[in-house]
Amino acid sequence: MVQKLYLTYNQVHQLCQGAADRILNDFKPNLMIAIGGGGYVPARILRSFLKREGSPNIPIQAIGLSLYETLGTGSEVEVPGTKVTRTQWLDLSSLEIGNLIGKNVLIVDEVDDTRTTLEYAVKELEKDVELATQKLGRTGEKTKFSIFVLHNKDKPKKGTLPKEMLDDNRYLAAVTCGDLWINYPWEATDIEEHDRLAKQN
Repeated sequence: MVQKLYLTYNQVHQLCQGAADRILNDFKPNLMIAIGGGGYVPARILRSFLKREGSPNIPIQAIGLSLYETLGTGSEVEVPGTKVTRTQWLDLSSLEIGNLIGKNVLIVDEVDDTRTTLEYAVKELEKDVELATQKLGRTGEKTKFSIFVLHNKDKPKKGTLPKEMLDDNRYLAAVTCGDLWINYPWEATDIEEHDRLAKQN
C-alpha cells in the first residue's frame, strides 16, 4: 500500500514563503524556469515572495517535461516512466535563449522523485545556453542554474545533478520526506475532498 500525503494550497504557499529568504540570499535569481505542470504554481507563488521594492518582478519562463505514466489500473497513483518527454521548450530561434546568458536562473518543480526530469532539464538548458553563448559571442558571461523543489524524496536517485551545483548549495528542497505519493492540490478534481484528506495527514 502506497502511503499518500495530501497538501493544501495554503501549505504550498507556506513552503514557498519559508524558502524565499534563502533563495534570495543564496541564489539571487533574476529569471525562473518552471517545469510543467508541477512547477507552475510554486514558481508563481515564489515570485510574490521574491519581489523586492524598487525591483521588477522576476520573469517566469516555462518548459514542459513529462516522466510519469499512468499504470492504467484505475488507481490515481502513477509510476515513473523511463524516458523524459519534452512537451514544451524555450524558443531557441528567438532572442529568448540569449536572455538566459549571464543570468542566475532558478529552475522550479514540485517534487524531486527520481531526479531524472531535473537532470534532463539542467543538462539541456546548459547545452542550449552554451550554444547561444558561442553563437552570440558572449563567452565571458556565466549562467548559473539553481533548483528549488517543494519536496525531495529521500531515496536513491536515477538522475544526477552537476557536482558544482551541489557543492555551491544551489539546490533547495522546502521539505525532504520519505518515498510517499504526494497529492498536490492542483491535481485534485474535488478540492474540498482533497482538503478533507489533507487534514487527516
